[in-house]
Amino acid sequence: MISYYFRVALKNLSRTKIFTIISIAGLSIGISASLVVYLVANYQFSFDKFEQDRRSIYRVVTDYSFSGQTYHSSDVPFPLADVVEQQIKGVIVAAPFYIWEEDLKIIPAANGQLQLDNLGKEKNIVFTDVRYLNLIGYHWLAGSAKTALSEPYKIVLVESKAKHFFPNLSPFDIVGKTLIVGNTMQAVVSGVVSDIDKNTDFNFKILISRTTLERSELRPHNWTEWNSIPNNSQLFLKISNHVPPKLVEKDLHDVFEKRRDKNNDDGTIKTIFKLQSLNELHFDPDYSTYGVPKAYKPTLYSLMYIAGFLLLLGCLNFINLTTARAAEKNREIGIRKTLGGRRAQLVMQSFIETFVLTVLATFTSIALAPIIINNLSEFVAKDFQIHFILDGKYFLFVFSLTLVVAIFSGYLPALMLSRYKPALLLKNVYFEKTEKSLNTVIRKILSTFQFTIAQLFIILTLLVTKQIIFMVNKDEGFKKDAILSFYTSPRDTVSSHKPVLINRIKSFPEVSMVSLCMTPPSTTSNWTEDLAYNDGKSDIKTNVILRCGDSEYLKLYGIRLIAGSNIESSDTLKSFIINETYSRALGFANPRQAIGKVLRWESKMIPITGIVADFNQVSLHETIKPLAIFSQSRSEFNISVLLWPSGTHRGTWRGAISKIENAWKNIYPDDEFVYTFFDSDIAEYYKTEKNMARLLTWASGLAVFISCLGLLGLVIHTTNCRTKELGVRKVLGASTLQNVIMLWKEFIALIIVSFAIAAPIGYAVIQKWLQGFAYRTTPEWWLFLSSLAIMLFIPLVTVSYRTITVALSNPVKSLRAE
Repeated sequence: MISYYFRVALKNLSRTKIFTIISIAGLSIGISASLVVYLVANYQFSFDKFEQDRRSIYRVVTDYSFSGQTYHSSDVPFPLADVVEQQIKGVIVAAPFYIWEEDLKIIPAANGQLQLDNLGKEKNIVFTDVRYLNLIGYHWLAGSAKTALSEPYKIVLVESKAKHFFPNLSPFDIVGKTLIVGNTMQAVVSGVVSDIDKNTDFNFKILISRTTLERSELRPHNWTEWNSIPNNSQLFLKISNHVPPKLVEKDLHDVFEKRRDKNNDDGTIKTIFKLQSLNELHFDPDYSTYGVPKAYKPTLYSLMYIAGFLLLLGCLNFINLTTARAAEKNREIGIRKTLGGRRAQLVMQSFIETFVLTVLATFTSIALAPIIINNLSEFVAKDFQIHFILDGKYFLFVFSLTLVVAIFSGYLPALMLSRYKPALLLKNVYFEKTEKSLNTVIRKILSTFQFTIAQLFIILTLLVTKQIIFMVNKDEGFKKDAILSFYTSPRDTVSSHKPVLINRIKSFPEVSMVSLCMTPPSTTSNWTEDLAYNDGKSDIKTNVILRCGDSEYLKLYGIRLIAGSNIESSDTLKSFIINETYSRALGFANPRQAIGKVLRWESKMIPITGIVADFNQVSLHETIKPLAIFSQSRSEFNISVLLWPSGTHRGTWRGAISKIENAWKNIYPDDEFVYTFFDSDIAEYYKTEKNMARLLTWASGLAVFISCLGLLGLVIHTTNCRTKELGVRKVLGASTLQNVIMLWKEFIALIIVSFAIAAPIGYAVIQKWLQGFAYRTTPEWWLFLSSLAIMLFIPLVTVSYRTITVALSNPVKSLRAE
């Protein structure tokens, strides 16, 4: 019997090809969005799920605050790791490691001679010990876990890196080989472990014993300092299940307070240690990870919501199309019921048709998945691969989704079609007398819901795009076009290198100006210090952002000097130029009044010699902060280059970059030349917002498309119901235009009602989103009307052909039965 249902279903679907194609298109869009979002979410939420006892593993992170601002860091003082296990109750394992941030030269040595053909600079290097290896749970291919990193100058390699260094040797033969680290340090390979084949943020490939860092030339200068929080010093803890993390946090604070040097700490900085669970490592936006792009849960949830809405729209569209097509199936249903067909059989037949359509839509969705993933490339990691489709969990999800969609989409139409009276169905009059029936009302409600979702997506897309345009075009107080910058190594001890390089670059005809500075005017890496000013009554302490640059800095970046004198290039700190915001914070109504006043920084007294106009030091998410600019060449490692406009007689930017790179290589032959354009760096601030705009545009297009399909179903139903009415109106003198307008009125009313629902929701959502920006645009009324215009234009174009065709039809044919 089931096979009969399937044969009839396939026959019916092949007989109504247009209906089948439209139904599959609507369902496949919703299903494919759900499948892709499942893949993305499953990938992101699968990170670091393989570690044993992972629910007991935490990273120690640091929050420190001063001058009313809180800063977040994933780093801890070096000495903290050595006392945690012994002095904090409940800590089972304390696993420290130090990430080597720069590229490090590591090459094999053979018989004491360097193998220059393998020369290269390595990344993903950590200095650690066996505690870290055991905590993560590496599988050992060679060497001993207990002793591999217990002594200085020992290295453990993951299998892929071991094969890179020693391609023809087995893991056992690699153990004992020597590597040259840095310039002269020799280290022996003491172990080889398998690559982690699971999704993880711990993607380190070379592990060097922590005691090597302590005893070699690579040792950081603040190795024994408690008051200093160095970059890349990490600490993971495994704690007992019965010990609350808050208690461990308190004990960490107590240990730190007992050991920090209070003589060199004025107490203005408050340091707080927190435990970040391993589950949050991949998602927490406040703390860094280890080179693997983080995922943001709000973005993932937004993807899920959008996929859910698209799937729901696809199902509702199918319901609309199925019930609208009921007029064409009335005779078949009537004959089946007259010949003794039971309602359960009719329901089953209708459900089987829905199931077949859903399966076809699912196969179409799997084919569309790679295309959609390509459109969502900004939301997934670069190593995300479509081969996840081969995962057994994926097929289980696909099967479950197909079944749920088939039941949801097919149940209501099946019940509706099976309850009609056979006498009315055979006379073909049921649909003529039920234009205001409950079924029609339900279809209008479903269409209104579809339009509401589509309009909401359009409104949000327009408003987010407006904010992005506002941010990109806002005058931030500096020039950002045609400026490239690059950093020299802070370990460069030859004082003549930077001046020679700058003078060489200045000689290029494509170059307009060159400046040596610490950072560009706007950057995410802000140096802040507490500066004090005595107004004669008391000290005014202010947390100030510091910028460092030479005499060309202001001119190159177009920062306006409104009072006083420019920066004077110097080896030592001589004076400050401050911004308008800082002058107001010091109590001066007129910024010029601050010139000549003296600021205290630690024990130094530095005069204010100039005032610059305010400019944004970071993205428009944040307000302009007090700022001071000074010159101190030993702190300046960034070379900023202003190019002449491309295409002029002075040459091209490509030629300029090539010349700059050659000049770089002449001075730093072993270092890679890496540069960025300043306007691209600024654009990176708003990458999240641009991704959101892309996502909303993609969702809006799909939602509108599905809604148009649903509207087409409603048009088919309405015109089928009102064919005789249109014929009578034409006989009585109504023109084709009048009939078309009469049909359009109903659809326009649905769109206007949906707009009335979507507009306040969209306004509330965008207002909440805009609160994340210190400088923001305003939602204007014309944007909402634009959304309404789009939704009026596109669907009406969709339905025009059908309504005009019906309005132009010969009334004799529609009135023949009368």
